[in-house]
Amino acid sequence: MIETLLSAVRRHANAHADAQGIAPTAIPGLTVLRATMPSALVYAINRPLVALVLQGGKRVTTGAQTLDFGAGQSLLIAADLPTVSQVTRADAAAPYYSLVLELDLKLIEDLAVDIAAAPPGPAVRIEPTDAEVTDAALRLMRLMERPAALPVLGDQVLREMHYWLMAGRHGGAIRGLGVAGSHAQRISRAIAVLRADYAAPIRVERLADIAGLSPSAFHQHFKAITSLSPLQFQKQLRLIEARRRMLSDGISASLAAYQVGYESVQQFTREYNRLFGLPPGRDIKASRQAIAA
Repeated sequence: MIETLLSAVRRHANAHADAQGIAPTAIPGLTVLRATMPSALVYAINRPLVALVLQGGKRVTTGAQTLDFGAGQSLLIAADLPTVSQVTRADAAAPYYSLVLELDLKLIEDLAVDIAAAPPGPAVRIEPTDAEVTDAALRLMRLMERPAALPVLGDQVLREMHYWLMAGRHGGAIRGLGVAGSHAQRISRAIAVLRADYAAPIRVERLADIAGLSPSAFHQHFKAITSLSPLQFQKQLRLIEARRRMLSDGISASLAAYQVGYESVQQFTREYNRLFGLPPGRDIKASRQAIAA
C-alpha cells in the first residue's frame, strides 16, 4: 500500500510542486513535499503535524533530540516546536517524497471523547506508519483526482485519518492535544501567546497564569513537551523569524533584530551565531548562494 500511496503522491508532486518542492493540495492542512537532492538545513516553528515519508530520508532536530527517519515511517510533532530539518537521502532517480498533515485540533478534541486514553509519550517521535493511516492518506490523494467527490467526501476521510492516527502508535501524544485540562493543551495555550507576542517581553508568571499552572509546574511541563524553557523557546522564535525576514524581505540584520524584539544588535548577533552556526551576514549570504546554485 505504501507503493500505491507513493505513486499518488509522486503524480501530485510532479504536477504541482514549486521550485522549493512544495506541492499544496485542495485539502486544508495537507501538503506534499519533494526533493531531488539532499537539502540545506531548514529552520521552522512547526505547528502540530504528522509527516509520512514515502521515499528517501530526513533528519529533524528539536532541542537536544535528533531523529532520522525514512520510507514507511512517520514523524509526529505534537506541539508548536522550533525544529531544524534536512532531507538527507534524495536524488533525481529516487526523490524524497513525503505527505505532511497539520493536525486539526478541533477534530482531535471531538474524537478524544470516543478514544480510550493512552500513555502520552514524547511530543516528537518516529514510528512505523500504521496501515490504516496509509489507507486513509491514499484515499485522500485519490479524492484530489476526483474533484467532484472532494467536497462531499473530503471531510469524512480527513476525520477518519485523524481517528486512525489517534488510535494508532502516535495516539497518546495526539490525544493529549484534545483533552480539556491536559498538560499538552495547557502548554499549547501558552505557546499560542508566545507565538503571537514573541517580540514583546513576556514574564513566565503570565504564561503560567494562562496555562493555569504554578510557575514551577509550568516550567517543568513546558520543558517536558518542548524540550526548551519558555525563554529559550521565545529566543528561537525571534531568531527564526529574523532569519526569515532577512532572507525573504532583504532587510539588514540590525533592522531584523529590532523588529523581533532585540534591543542590542550585539546580543542578537551572538545568539544568532550560536543557533545557526554563522553570524547573520555570512549566513544569509551563504543561504542565498545555496538557493541560487
